[in-house]
Amino acid sequence: MTETTISFLDPSQILVLFGARDQHLRRVRESTGVEVTVQGDEIHLKGTEEQIRRGLATFGELREIIATKGHLDASDVSEVLGETNGDSEKHEEIDLLEQARSVVPRTKGQADYITAIRDHDVVFCTGPAGCGKTYLAVAMAVNALRQELVRKIVLVRPAVEAGERLGFLPGDMLAKVNPYLRPLLDALNDILSFDQVTRYLERDVIEIVPLAFMRGRTLNDTFIILDEGQNTTATQMKMFLTRMGMESKIVVTGDTTQTDLPDHVQSGMADATKRLSTIEGVKTVRLTGRDIVRHPLVREIVKAYDAEAKNNRSRRGR
Repeated sequence: MTETTISFLDPSQILVLFGARDQHLRRVRESTGVEVTVQGDEIHLKGTEEQIRRGLATFGELREIIATKGHLDASDVSEVLGETNGDSEKHEEIDLLEQARSVVPRTKGQADYITAIRDHDVVFCTGPAGCGKTYLAVAMAVNALRQELVRKIVLVRPAVEAGERLGFLPGDMLAKVNPYLRPLLDALNDILSFDQVTRYLERDVIEIVPLAFMRGRTLNDTFIILDEGQNTTATQMKMFLTRMGMESKIVVTGDTTQTDLPDHVQSGMADATKRLSTIEGVKTVRLTGRDIVRHPLVREIVKAYDAEAKNNRSRRGR
């Protein structure tokens, strides 16, 4: 093992270099494999010669960015890690810190989606069924929770009636909305063990709630996911987005071509992606049929429905 030291004239630069809750430091350690400790105005690197070389190169470039900009963004770290290791795709892997499990994007669109979540505080992801919108968002939320970047995960869904009436379903209100929240729970159970999911839910570390229950709340240090965002109205979407507190992140997923809202009501997700497109820190990712990773027939089914929709629009335009 080899050791080396990097000195700082201003110890406060170390805080900027490491990021909030050491989020930048964790990414550098995961990427380079180098061990990092702090003593006063020095950071000590320990590892193999190759790990030390990569660590020094990475921290050197990050220090230059801080000297130029005065701060360090997650996107800066992404760029430096990609240049340092010559393999940017490697850094898109989502480490679940769960028995060495990880989630790896299977398409370029999915990799871009993961990068967008890492680098932005509000992300909208649109795309057809089966392209991993919800699954990857939940995996990123678990990653953030395990790395202590957030204290809580809140998973939200609008309870919109898709051809059925809630009143005809048996049980109390929670029983009635359970079918709408079930896809989020399925994603969690696929990513984490059943016992871990149960513990998180019991301790309120993970909360799954209908959209209507979000009114009046402010969520700090929270990773918030709104699934089926196309089924919100503009008013509901504004209410949801303004629940965001300090050190929180929001991901909204949905398929804007498949809304269950009345014909005369505009989708809040479609409205938000247009209205907020110029705001820094907000990113929209559009996945396509090429990103579908379910059964191969799902891709063909989506194509068939899309083709019919295009034909209908063409006939209406005549």
